[in-house]
Amino acid sequence: MKWQIAVLPGDGVGPEVTEAALVVLQAAADRFGHEADLRSRDVGWTAYDRHGVPLPDSTLDACKSADAVLLGAVGDPRGDGLDPELRPEAALLALRREIGCFANLRPVRLVPALTDASPLHRDRVEGTDLVIVRELAGGLYYGKPRGPVDDGQAALDTMKYSRDEVVRIAKVAFETARGRRKQVLSIDKANVLHSSRLWRDVVDGVAEDYPDVECTHMLVDRAAMELVLNPARLDVMLTANLFGDVLSDEAAAVVGSIGLLASASIGGGGGIFEPVHGSAPDIAGTGTANPLAMILSTALLLRHVYGQEEEAAAIETAVEQVLGTGLRTADLARDGEATIGTEAMGAAVAAAVSGSDAADQERSSHA
Repeated sequence: MKWQIAVLPGDGVGPEVTEAALVVLQAAADRFGHEADLRSRDVGWTAYDRHGVPLPDSTLDACKSADAVLLGAVGDPRGDGLDPELRPEAALLALRREIGCFANLRPVRLVPALTDASPLHRDRVEGTDLVIVRELAGGLYYGKPRGPVDDGQAALDTMKYSRDEVVRIAKVAFETARGRRKQVLSIDKANVLHSSRLWRDVVDGVAEDYPDVECTHMLVDRAAMELVLNPARLDVMLTANLFGDVLSDEAAAVVGSIGLLASASIGGGGGIFEPVHGSAPDIAGTGTANPLAMILSTALLLRHVYGQEEEAAAIETAVEQVLGTGLRTADLARDGEATIGTEAMGAAVAAAVSGSDAADQERSSHA
C-alpha cells in the first residue's frame, strides 16, 4: 500500500520530533512492504514567517489531497502580538475545521517500564489504560459571539453545543468503549452550565442505543480528582472541547510525561495525528525533546486511516521494548539516570521496528 501523508512539522520542537517519527514510519514501511509518500508543508509560526499566514492555501490543499495529516506542533512566542487569526494556533483550529475533524482520541496508557516515572504511587497508577474522547469542533473554542467587547475593556467567549454535535461525539465514545471495557464516563459541569445540561441529556439518549455499555456522568472537577485518585478504574472519558483539553494534559502527568501522549483527530477525511504536547520553544533546537508521542501518533494514523493493526502494533511494541531497555529522554529520567536525545530515541525505536539490535547497542553505550 502507498501511504500518502501530508507532514506538517510546524514550530519549536515540532520539526525535531517529526523527523524522529518519520524515521520510525519509514522503518515500518520497509518492514511491511509499503511505500511512504511524505509531503512536507509549512504551518503555524513557520508558515506565517514565510508566507504571511499560519495556514497557507498550499498547505491546506496538500492536507486535503493526502490520506492523512501528521502534525508536529504549532506555537511561538513571537506570534503572541499578532491578531488572533494570524497566530500560529489559529492554523490548528482552521485545519481541524477544514478537514472536518470533530473527535479527538487521546489514549492514555502506563508503560510498565515507566511506572516509577509517574508522580503517583505504584499501587495507584498500575494498570492505567484509558481513552479520552474529546469533542473537537464546537464548544468554547468555536462558539460565537467571541472576542473583545466594551472597547477592549472586556472579552467574551461562548460555550455552545447543539444536540447533533453531542450525538456524534457520544457515538464515537460508545463505539470506542465497545472495543474496550465497555464503560463510558461522560464529563460535564451540569450543575452550572446550560450547555452541560444539554450534553448530559443527549448522552443519556445515545446510551439507550448501547445497552452493552455502562454510562455514568461526572462533574469535571470531580473527574480531575478521579484521574489522580483512581486512574486505573477509568476506561473511556467523554468530554467537551475545553474539558478534554485540560484533562488530557493532567492524564499525561499521571503516566509520566506529556511527551508520551499521542492523539488522533478524526471525523472527516483521513484525520490529523499529532502529539498532545505543544511546541516547547524553551527546548527547541537542543535535541532533547521526547519524540515518543509523535512516534505513537504514527501508529494511530496507520490504525485509523489504513486499518493496519499489525503495523501500528509493531510501532507501539517497539516503543515499549526500547523503554524496557532503560533508554530515557530527559523528561522521563529520574535523578542520576543517563539520557538520550530526540534523534537517538527515534533511531532506537526504528531499529526495534525493523527487528535489529540497534536499540540494545544504544542502551549499552549509555549504561
